[in-house]
Amino acid sequence: MRIVVIDGQGGGLGADLTARLKARLGDRAQLWAVGTNALATAAMLKAGADKAATGENAVCWNAAHADLILGPIGLLSANALMGEVSPAMAAAISAAPARRILVPMSSCGVLVAGSVGRKLEELLEEAVSLAEKEVGK
Repeated sequence: MRIVVIDGQGGGLGADLTARLKARLGDRAQLWAVGTNALATAAMLKAGADKAATGENAVCWNAAHADLILGPIGLLSANALMGEVSPAMAAAISAAPARRILVPMSSCGVLVAGSVGRKLEELLEEAVSLAEKEVGK
């Protein structure tokens, strides 16, 4: 199974997801890191991603070839992450045939009912648990 973790800005969320997925899944899945910028990509590589790529085309291509996509919920919104998510990226991720596990982040400008007040640690753990279930299918 190919899991694509997509993140931008400093890549902290993507790096955390990558490290947790690697620890839980080991070699049961390929972890590919895709950053909207080089800093985010580098952070996810350092966290244990198997392969990595950067930029709009990389996001679009990898979204179309992923079995599972993880990242912040802002990936579905054009111009989110302070403008790092292009309309093409948001469209590619939205249209991808892969299952998407997205972490609600109020900093992305999208509020998700039911997630307000939950700690980031809880949200990340839930995202990784959902990914582990998908790999086990």
